[in-house]
Amino acid sequence: MTEPSPNATPGAEPLRDPTFPTLTPAQIARISPFARERRAADNESLWEQGDRDRPLFVVIEGGIEIHSGSSRIVTVHEPGGFSGDIDMLSRRPAVVGARARGPTRLLELSGERVRSLVQTDAELSEIFLRAFILRRGILMAQSQGSAILVGSRHCASTLGIQEFFSRNSVPYTYIDLDHEADVQATLDGFGVGLEDIPVVICRRTRTFKKPTIEQLAECFGLNRINEDVVRDLVVIGAGPAGLAAAVYAASEGLDVQVLEASAPGGQAGSSSRIENYLGFPMGISGRDLASSALVQAEKFGAELAVARTAIRFSCERRPYVVDLGGGALVKAFTAIIATGVQYRKPAIPDLARFEGVGVYYGATQIEANYCEDDDVIIVGGGNSAGQAAVFLSQGRGKVHVIVRGEGLARSMSRYLIRRIEEIPNITVRTRTEVVGLEGGNRLERVTLKGPGGALTTEPFRHVFLMTGAVPNTSWLSGCIALDEKGFIKTGQDLAAAELDAGGWPLARPPLLFETSRPGIFAVGDVRANSVKRVAAAVGEGSVCVQLVHKLLAE
Repeated sequence: MTEPSPNATPGAEPLRDPTFPTLTPAQIARISPFARERRAADNESLWEQGDRDRPLFVVIEGGIEIHSGSSRIVTVHEPGGFSGDIDMLSRRPAVVGARARGPTRLLELSGERVRSLVQTDAELSEIFLRAFILRRGILMAQSQGSAILVGSRHCASTLGIQEFFSRNSVPYTYIDLDHEADVQATLDGFGVGLEDIPVVICRRTRTFKKPTIEQLAECFGLNRINEDVVRDLVVIGAGPAGLAAAVYAASEGLDVQVLEASAPGGQAGSSSRIENYLGFPMGISGRDLASSALVQAEKFGAELAVARTAIRFSCERRPYVVDLGGGALVKAFTAIIATGVQYRKPAIPDLARFEGVGVYYGATQIEANYCEDDDVIIVGGGNSAGQAAVFLSQGRGKVHVIVRGEGLARSMSRYLIRRIEEIPNITVRTRTEVVGLEGGNRLERVTLKGPGGALTTEPFRHVFLMTGAVPNTSWLSGCIALDEKGFIKTGQDLAAAELDAGGWPLARPPLLFETSRPGIFAVGDVRANSVKRVAAAVGEGSVCVQLVHKLLAE
């Protein structure tokens, strides 16, 4: 137990480490009726990396040694301590292993019982969830886990894999070939060549050369679905709107499957800091917001599968069927489409060639590490561009915000404009656009067209594109009514002719967020005429669940 501070208030409970707290006798007593006692010999394995749906252990005597690999010790749980991190909720494979330290007596609590406790016992829920989240953060920060990535900043796919691991909370060890003294010796050690990178070693058992995120999701257990179950609700897209819908639907007893093509958080998940979201006066990163929302959804029983891209929607009759390719199908009585938007790609020659090696679509710490102290260009005048400019200005390089219009006032929040005006190493260049990119194996020069059409070529190696939005609706292929820009029409925006064309079968008109098909809803940025703000998306996702209940009761 932690000794109380000499300045502690008499009678007050001593402060406890929230990452590795010690349970009180009363708390252990509440757990005991749901657990079984188990004894383990010294060095006996309790679980290994890759084991799925493992139990939670509470130490009564002895200890539990948590290790990443066979010899790297993460921590030791002593009497009153307990094992587990966020994989207890998601049922994903364990990223660390565990063994007994000395003769050990334990309480073993099944994963299903842990998930029940965090829903019914408020005190234990707070202790467990805070510890689970903080422990995963430590593994991420210390690069301790079941993945090894060998890559280079000169390889575009390396950045994509780093972002995939980071935003899906997969701890990984990164071996940067750009900083290896003997690159060939490193490659020989893994049995691969320079032409094979990036290389990912999954749980020290499988090696992938130039892997797809679908392959990685499968190996790390991120994309499991149960095709035999017809869900109450399938949520397509795990941005703020989709996650909000999942939280409220699962907490109200619906059987919810969430499908996400890449990682939780959507476009907002790549934001370095959101400062105008209610309840976070100091701001919160998009990744932290998405990670917390996902834990909340999984706490109530929602299931998430990532790297599962919807390619077709069979929406003629219920239950509806989402085709994920490769023969994988998800069936549900209702659906919420929350696939969001993606940044529009301007018509710049050689743009695709430099994506990931000088051209980026998000500004997280990963991209910031690539930039080091170089000058950067940010193209765009919206809030995402403003947040990126403020974040990247923390380096020693200069940040150039490029906008085609006369200024930022029409598209950016005033607080961001004021922040930008006060930061000396940010320059806003108006009536300017990027028209050319040059370089060898990565970006080296950018051609800009300034006021009056003057062309200049400048030595920029990093360009962040945050220009406009294109809805992710191409996979719907005529299933539901869209507007002229491809956004989904809902509720009162749907004309009688559109409902007739879609064969609307009900006497009532569509509900608030309901599309031209009964029981299919759209929320967030993908919806026509929605407010493109995180708070608005969360609100739509939560309100929509009440409409789902209403439809299921029809």
